[in-house]
Amino acid sequence: MATPSKKTSTTSPQASKRALPRDPSSEVPSKRKNPAPQLPLVQSSGPFVEGSIVRISMENFLTYDICEVSPGPHLNMIIGANGTGKSSIVCAICLGLAGKPAFMGRADKVGFFVKRGCSRGMVEIELFRASGNLVITREIDVAKNQSFWFINKKSTTQKVVEEQVAALNIQVGNLCQFLPQDKVGEFAKLSKIELLEATEKSIGPPEMHRYHCELKNFREKEKQLETSCKEKTEYLQKMVQRNERYKQDVERFYERKRHLDLIEMLEAKRPWVEYENVRQEYEEVKLVRDRVKEEVRKLKEGQIPITRRIEEMENERHNLEARIKEKATDIKEASQKCKQKQDVIERKDKHIEEIQQALTVKQNEELDRQRRISNTRKMIEDLQNELKTTENCENLQPQIDAITNDLRRIQDEKALCEGEIIDKRRERETLEKEKKSVDDHIVRFDNLMNQKEDKLRQRFRDTYDAVLWLRSNRDKFKQRVCEPIMLTINMKDNKNAKYIENHIPSNDLRAFVFESQEDMEVFLKEVRDNKKLRVNAVIAPKSSYADKAPSRSLNELKQYGFFSYLRELFDAPDPVMSYLCCQYHIHEVPVGTEKTRERIERVIQETRLKQIYTAEEKYVVKTSFYSNKIISSNTSLKVAQFLTVTVDLEQRRHLEEQLKEISRKLQAVDSRLIALRETSKHLEHKDNELRQKKKELLERKTKKRQLEQKISSKLGSLKLMEQDTCNLEEEERKASTKIKEINVQKAKLVTELTNLIKICTSLHIQKVDLILQNTTVISEKNKLESDYMAASSQLRLTEQHFIELDENRQRLLQKCKELMKRARQVCNLGAEQTLPQEYQTQVPTIPNGHNSSLPMVFQDLPNTLDEIDALLTEERSRASCFTGLNPTIVQEYTKREEEIEQLTEELKGKKVELDQYRENISQVKERWLNPLKELVEKINEKFSNFFSSMQCAGEVDLHTENEEDYDKYGIRIRVKFRSSTQLHELTPHHQSGGERSVSTMLYLMALQELNRCPFRVVDEINQGMDPINERRVFEMVVNTACKENTSQYFFITPKLLQNLPYSEKMTVLFVYNGPHMLEPNRWNLKAFQRRRRRITFTQPSQ
Repeated sequence: MATPSKKTSTTSPQASKRALPRDPSSEVPSKRKNPAPQLPLVQSSGPFVEGSIVRISMENFLTYDICEVSPGPHLNMIIGANGTGKSSIVCAICLGLAGKPAFMGRADKVGFFVKRGCSRGMVEIELFRASGNLVITREIDVAKNQSFWFINKKSTTQKVVEEQVAALNIQVGNLCQFLPQDKVGEFAKLSKIELLEATEKSIGPPEMHRYHCELKNFREKEKQLETSCKEKTEYLQKMVQRNERYKQDVERFYERKRHLDLIEMLEAKRPWVEYENVRQEYEEVKLVRDRVKEEVRKLKEGQIPITRRIEEMENERHNLEARIKEKATDIKEASQKCKQKQDVIERKDKHIEEIQQALTVKQNEELDRQRRISNTRKMIEDLQNELKTTENCENLQPQIDAITNDLRRIQDEKALCEGEIIDKRRERETLEKEKKSVDDHIVRFDNLMNQKEDKLRQRFRDTYDAVLWLRSNRDKFKQRVCEPIMLTINMKDNKNAKYIENHIPSNDLRAFVFESQEDMEVFLKEVRDNKKLRVNAVIAPKSSYADKAPSRSLNELKQYGFFSYLRELFDAPDPVMSYLCCQYHIHEVPVGTEKTRERIERVIQETRLKQIYTAEEKYVVKTSFYSNKIISSNTSLKVAQFLTVTVDLEQRRHLEEQLKEISRKLQAVDSRLIALRETSKHLEHKDNELRQKKKELLERKTKKRQLEQKISSKLGSLKLMEQDTCNLEEEERKASTKIKEINVQKAKLVTELTNLIKICTSLHIQKVDLILQNTTVISEKNKLESDYMAASSQLRLTEQHFIELDENRQRLLQKCKELMKRARQVCNLGAEQTLPQEYQTQVPTIPNGHNSSLPMVFQDLPNTLDEIDALLTEERSRASCFTGLNPTIVQEYTKREEEIEQLTEELKGKKVELDQYRENISQVKERWLNPLKELVEKINEKFSNFFSSMQCAGEVDLHTENEEDYDKYGIRIRVKFRSSTQLHELTPHHQSGGERSVSTMLYLMALQELNRCPFRVVDEINQGMDPINERRVFEMVVNTACKENTSQYFFITPKLLQNLPYSEKMTVLFVYNGPHMLEPNRWNLKAFQRRRRRITFTQPSQ
C-alpha cells in the first residue's frame, strides 16, 4: 500500500530579488485545519503591471495541504513531474479569481477541488495595484458545496469580487488569456466568431467589445424595425384596398334585387338543363352500344373462315412433310449406291497403278543390273592393273609395334581424363542439388514474407501501396528508411506475438520509421499530400535505445515467473528497435507465465513495475497522485493477427551466402570440365591419327593378298549377274493387256455412276421444291394464326367495351329519372301540370306545364350548364358585393378609415426610428471596425513573423460572409507547416496535435505583444510538439514575455529540452511532491543558506 502524498513545495529563485523581504517560514502555516494566518499586503510598485499576481496561497486544495507561490513580474515557468500539482496552481488562479469550476474541464462543483478527506479548503490570490494590492480569498465548504468570499480579509460577495477582477481587465474565462491544460485542445475548436470575441476581450480597448455588442444589438433592432415597417406597410395597403372595394359596393347597392331575381330563375332552370344533358348523353351512349354490339357479331362471323383455312393449311403441311421424308429416304439410298460405285472405280484405278509400278520396278532392276556388270568389269580391270604394279612388302612390324605402344599410353591418359570428368560431373550434380535446396529454402522465406505483406495489403491498403512506392524510390532518401514495423519485426517464437501486438498500437505497427526529419517530410509529401494515402510515419531517436539495459535484471524477476523482457521476444532493425524502446519501453516490460498471474498482488507490491504481462493478461500499475495508493488494472490479451508469421532474416542471409558459395564452386567445376574436355578432345584427335597411321601400315602389309582375293570375288559376282537376265518386252506386253481389261470394266462403272448421280440430283430438286412448298404453307398458316389471335384480341376488347357501354347506359337511364324528379321538385310542378307551348321553344324535353310564380320564362335564359353556371357565378358575385352595404358594413368602413390613419402615423414613427438606428450603426461601425482591422493587422504581422522565423507560414485575418451581419464576423487563423502545401484554416481535424499547439502558442504570443491584460496562463501547451518546434516556441516565449512593460506570463510544463536559452527576467518555479517532502512551515531558504555556510566553514581544508 503506497503512503499518501503529504505536501508539495514550490520555490522561486527570484523571490529574493523583489520587494518581498518576508521569511518563508513565518509566512507558510503548518499543516492544520484552521484558516491561514493574516498576511501583509504587498505595496511594491516595481516591475509588476496593474492586476499582476504577486502571491498565490492554497490550503487543503487538490494535492496541497498548505502552499504559497510567489511568481515573478514577467515570465513564470512552472516545472514539475506529472501529478505533482502544477495544474493545481492553475486551478487556484481560476477559482481564486471567481472563475467557474466547469471552465477547468475537471469538475462542475467547487467542492471537488478540496483535497480528499478535508471538509474545507482555501485559495488566496494577491493582485498588484498601484493604489494598494488587492487580496481575494475564497473559502470552500465541501459539505454545502459553497464558497465564502473575502477582499482584503473583509467578507464580501462573489459579484463584488467579479466586479473587482473585471476592473483589472482579468478574464479567467477567456481562452486567449487563460488556457488550462484540459482546454488546450478546445482553443483550436473555437469558431472564428468565438475567437474574435475572446481576442476583443483580451487585448482590445474596453469599448471595442462593447461597440461590437452594440452593433449586433443595433443590427437586430434594425432587422426587427425593417420587418415591422414592411408588415405594417403591407397591412395598410390591404386596408386601403378593402375600403376602396367597399366604397364601390355601396354605390351599387340598389342593383341587388334585380340580380337576386335573376339568380332565382337560373337556379330553377339549371336542373332541367342538367336533365337534358344527361338524356342526350344517354341517347349517344345507347347508339354507340348498339353499334358496338353489331361490331361484335361481325367479328365472330369473320373468325369462322380463318379457322377453317388454318385447319386446311395444317393438313397440307402434314402431307408435304411426309413426302419430304420419302424423298430424303430415296436420296440416301441413291447416295449409298453412288458411293459403292465410286469405291469400285477407285479400286480399279489402284490396280492399274500397282501394275504400272511393278513394271517400273522390273525396268529399273534391269538397268541397275547392266550398270553393276559394267562397274564390276571396270573394277576387275583396275585391280588387275594395281596387282601388276604392287611390289613386295618390306618389314613394317617395328613401326606397327611402336604405334601400338603409343596408342596404349594415350588410352591410359584418356581413361584418367574421362574418370576425372565423371567425378566432376557428379560433383556438379551434387552442387546443383544443394543449390536447388537452398533456393527452395529462400522461396519458403519469401512466401512467409509475402504472407505478411498480404495481411498488410488486406488490412491497410494505403500503407501497402506506400511500401511499394518506397521500394521503387529508395534513392530519394539520404538515410535509412524502414518499412512498416509489422513487416520488419520477426518473432523468435510465434506464440509470443500477442504480447507485442497488445503492447504496440496498430497505428505504430503500420508506421514507417525514419532516421531523418527531412526524409520523413519528403515521404509524407509524396504519399500523403500527392497520392492521398493515409499512412503513419515516426522518427527514430538520434541516439540509439536499442541496446539500452533494463533498470532491473531479469534474474531478479525470475522468482515471480518472468522469463523475458518484450525486447528479447523478437528481432528488428536498429532504428525500429530504438524507437520501440524509447516510445514503449519494451526493454523495461517483463513477460511472465501463469505463475506470475497467481502471485500478481505480490508482484505488484514488491516489484513496483508499471506494466506486466502474464500468460493471458496485461496489467497496468499506477500510483495515485493524491493518496499514493497503488492502482492496477488488467485486460485480457487479444489474439495476435499480424506478427504470427516469422521470417528469420539472419538465416535467410546465411542461405544467400551459402548460395553464393555454391555458385562459386559450380563456376570452378565448370571451368575444370571445359579444360578436361579440351584435353580429352586433343587425346582423341591424337589417337585417331595413330590409328589411321597403323591402319595404313597394316594395309600396306596385306595389300597384295587382298587384291587377289578382291579380283576373285569380283569375277564370281560378275558371273552371277550375267546369268540373272530378264525379258522386258514380254513384261511390258503383259502389263498393257491387264490395264486394257481393267479400263473396259472402269468405263462401264463410270456410266452406271453417271446415271445414279442424275437420279440423285433429280431427287434433291424434288425435295427442295417440297421444302419450299412446306415453308410457304407454314408461313401462310402462321399469318392466319396471327390474324386470328389479333381478331380474337379485338373481339375481347370489343365485348368488354360493349359491357362497359351497357353498364353506362343503365347508369345514365337511372340518373335521368332522378334528375327529372329533382327538376319537377325545384319548379314545384305536380304530376299533371304542364307548361304552355311557348315555354318549350328552347327546352323541348321539359314536360308541358308552368310555374306562375316565375318572373321570367326559360327561353330568355342560357341553355347550357356552363353558361348558366357562369351567369350564376357572376350574378352571385355581384350580389355578394352588394350585401356588405348595410349599416354594419358602413360602420366597419368608417372604423377602417380611422385605423388607416392611425397606421399611417405609426408607420411614419417606425421609419424615423429605423433611420435613427441606421445612423447609430454607421457611427458605431466606424468606431469599432477600423480599430478592429488595425488590431487584427497587428496580430497578423506578429503571428506571420513568428511563423516565418520557424520557416513556416501563418496569417490572421478578419473574416465575414456579409459585411452587415456583425454577429458573423470572426478571426480566421490559417497556417502552413510544409513548403509543399497551401495555407489551411486552423481546425481540430486538419492539423496534428503538435501543429495545433504551436499555432495556439504563437497566436497567444502575438496577443502578448499587444497585451492589455495583466497576466496570461498557458498550461502544458508544448505537449505533442516536436523538439525543433518546441525549442523555437520556447525562445519566442522568452523573448516576448521578458520584454519591458509586458504583462505577466505563466508557462506550465512537465518537461524541458536541454540547453534552452533563459532570461534574467524569468522566474522558475519547481514543484515537488511526495511523502518525504519537508514540512512547508520548516521551509526557510535563509536558514538553509546559514546552515550551508556553517558546514563549509567548519570543514577542514584539504
